[in-house]
Amino acid sequence: MTIRVLIVDDQMMVREGFSVLLNAMPDIEVVGEAVDGRGAVEQVAALRPDVVLMDIRMPELNGIEATREIVAADAEAKVLVLTTFDLDEYVYQALRAGASGFLLKDASARQLAEGVRVVASGEALLAPTVTKRLITEFAKLSDTPRRGSLSQVEELTERETEVLVLIAQGLSNAEIASRLVVAESTIKTHVSRILVKLGLRDRTQAAVFAYETGLVRPG
Repeated sequence: MTIRVLIVDDQMMVREGFSVLLNAMPDIEVVGEAVDGRGAVEQVAALRPDVVLMDIRMPELNGIEATREIVAADAEAKVLVLTTFDLDEYVYQALRAGASGFLLKDASARQLAEGVRVVASGEALLAPTVTKRLITEFAKLSDTPRRGSLSQVEELTERETEVLVLIAQGLSNAEIASRLVVAESTIKTHVSRILVKLGLRDRTQAAVFAYETGLVRPG
């Protein structure tokens, strides 16, 4: 199945460069481009892409607000944020707004394509060690309201809570299955139930939730 991608960046060279790299992949197709967040929201509604490569700093409507609107519209598209450096508070804000992960703009063609595939599949955190470091760094500094509360965590079973903690620690489904000595399909079922119970879109949001509710402590 071909992964449909929308590229959003106010720099033409970035859009064209990413478009060439991604269209060279047999399983990825760039279906559109946008130069700002407002255009991104409109293009997502019109084109229904699977993945949106979203720059953060743009005129009209920035990537954080655009991500929030796309998620609020219940779009199926997964947002992959583009940034120039990993420890960026704006990236953290984008993750809180609903982005599924982030990618450095100097990523290689292989990393770019793999990042798109990972986010499209929803199976694993993108660059889990970096994502974990970003979340832990800014979760303890954030003065914004927490995404959820421990009362929501109480709705989870003991095993689901255990899986949520391991997700927040950056483990993939396969790694969690190995750690808990169960089938990977069982972990996938647990992850799906966790997301439904907590009202979250994907694993990245689950990790942010775990840190912001204090279920997992930064460290």
